[in-house]
Amino acid sequence: MRVKRVSLLLMAIMMIVVMAACGKGDKKTAESPSAKPDSTASAPAASTAPSAAGETGLDHSKPLKLTVFSTTANYAGPQTGWFAKVIKDKFNIELDIVASNLTGGDTKISAMMASGNMGDIIIFGDDKNHYPNAIKGNLLLDWTKDGLLDKYGTEIMKSFPKAVDKAKVAFGGGSAVYGVGNSVATNPTGPSEGKDMTWGPDLRWDLYQQIGAPEINSVEDYLTVLKKMQELEPKNEQGKKTYAFSLWGDWDGNYKMTLAKQFANMFGYDEIPDTAVYVKADEEKYYDFLSEDSWYMKSLKLYFDANQMGLLDPDSLTQKFDDVVAKYKEGRILFSWFPWLGASNYNTAERTAEGKGFALVPFKGELMYSTGFNVYGGNGIIAIGSKAKDPARIMEFINWMYTPEGAMLSAGSGTAIPNGPKGLTWDIDASGKPVVTEFGWKAYTDQQNTKIPEEYGGGDYYYGSNQMNFSFVVPAMVNPETNEPYDHNLWKTTLERNPTKLESSWREKMGVLTAKEYFEKNNLLAVAPQGFTGKEPFMMDKTLEQKNKQIGTVIQQMSWKMVFAKNQAEFDKLNKEMHDKVNGLGYAEVLEFSIKKAEELFEARKSVK
Repeated sequence: MRVKRVSLLLMAIMMIVVMAACGKGDKKTAESPSAKPDSTASAPAASTAPSAAGETGLDHSKPLKLTVFSTTANYAGPQTGWFAKVIKDKFNIELDIVASNLTGGDTKISAMMASGNMGDIIIFGDDKNHYPNAIKGNLLLDWTKDGLLDKYGTEIMKSFPKAVDKAKVAFGGGSAVYGVGNSVATNPTGPSEGKDMTWGPDLRWDLYQQIGAPEINSVEDYLTVLKKMQELEPKNEQGKKTYAFSLWGDWDGNYKMTLAKQFANMFGYDEIPDTAVYVKADEEKYYDFLSEDSWYMKSLKLYFDANQMGLLDPDSLTQKFDDVVAKYKEGRILFSWFPWLGASNYNTAERTAEGKGFALVPFKGELMYSTGFNVYGGNGIIAIGSKAKDPARIMEFINWMYTPEGAMLSAGSGTAIPNGPKGLTWDIDASGKPVVTEFGWKAYTDQQNTKIPEEYGGGDYYYGSNQMNFSFVVPAMVNPETNEPYDHNLWKTTLERNPTKLESSWREKMGVLTAKEYFEKNNLLAVAPQGFTGKEPFMMDKTLEQKNKQIGTVIQQMSWKMVFAKNQAEFDKLNKEMHDKVNGLGYAEVLEFSIKKAEELFEARKSVK
């Protein structure tokens, strides 16, 4: 086999040389059949030196190493693997990612801003504080300068003009563009999720069935159910203890306990970042998230009770997100807030064939918050640093991520598994429809243990994906080149594929094919219109912003203490202490501002028709 691979590779190289000599252009390539992971996949083009002039006329002959400062990334270091190879071959670009999530949170962001150079590409998790402050500090490049956006951002201008308009009005004084939003779409209305919703709740379906699949009438009922599941499987295959919940703190930043907000989403509410309110998706309703009725406070009590029952992983206080991912892979966790967490890491082909794996187990009265399609772009922002090297090539690269080719490659980055390279994990079948290859299914279900062929970049599938953690377009948006969504889970060929034993069991019990269909069929979706007021956003002044940060830090620290309180008396004492402290720091002022933000949101929604 080794001799055969070498022979075929030599033949491929000879074919390229012959074609080049015949003057047929540099776009034709030869394929190496030995590299095919299965019958539907084709090998990538043989690597050649980057073109001196790309499609835009820019010179790609010299390598361009870019620093990407991402406030959302969960990885730091050089981008490697299949995504690195694609952008190296196409643009001769290399990425080095700096992740504030992993190194200091807001302190790291402030340090980068104070240095006067935030990097070549900057990704903000939201547009509330750091983004406008970076604009004011002259740390971001105006994309309209020297016609940068017009020349090299053609796809953004053509397909997502309202996202550009929002950037100008909201943060550019009506003319400048310092960045565009994430998860942008061309569809104006409707739920934007794919096969699964953003949240669950998901349980180990096999264990849930074994204990009799009891009806869950409230969120609190999960504790009793999960305790029975833990008793049924107290240890994983390696003899390590199992838990219902395993928390992590590196997503907290300096405001709130991130994992205490998820159940609010399952009642049709979501937070306005860095404020004191949760807002209903489809009604003009909001509530103070520190009130007794708040699912933030109820979640703290739920985790406290879980800890008292031995259901909460004691490592939660110190571990990071990657540690939790590893525990899901090992089968040590029984509950998942997100389909892309539990199922994506535990549901390997071998396990699902046996009927094991995570699946949606809803509770009575659940009303799933659904993010509607957003023609204006979300609150996440991608920007270019004011001191960036070669802004034209950076603009060309960012623009490409919004094209069908770029979106097809990595749509889903941030909340779902990206499609990956054409010819390896997916391809186009004889009827012109996209289809996942057998290798692709293996990669999607076991990302970290799936090794990528060297000709596609090597490494494993998970770390080879786009690590910037920024979703450029909504995966559920239809690709105009295939007339199917970008998300491989929604392709017709995927939905018609032979289900696993796990899928068959779940579909039979639920009477639907997908989790999204369950919520749609039973009218359990609360869709939030994604609009824009057409005005600059209402912002905190510096004094209130400082108070809010102090309040957020107190809430975050006290929340963790409450969850791990020794008993109910200590929990209540810490709860009162938290409220007393934040009230003394000016929580009433923050709440007043937050209500104005909610009213601004209601006004923005009216722009969606």
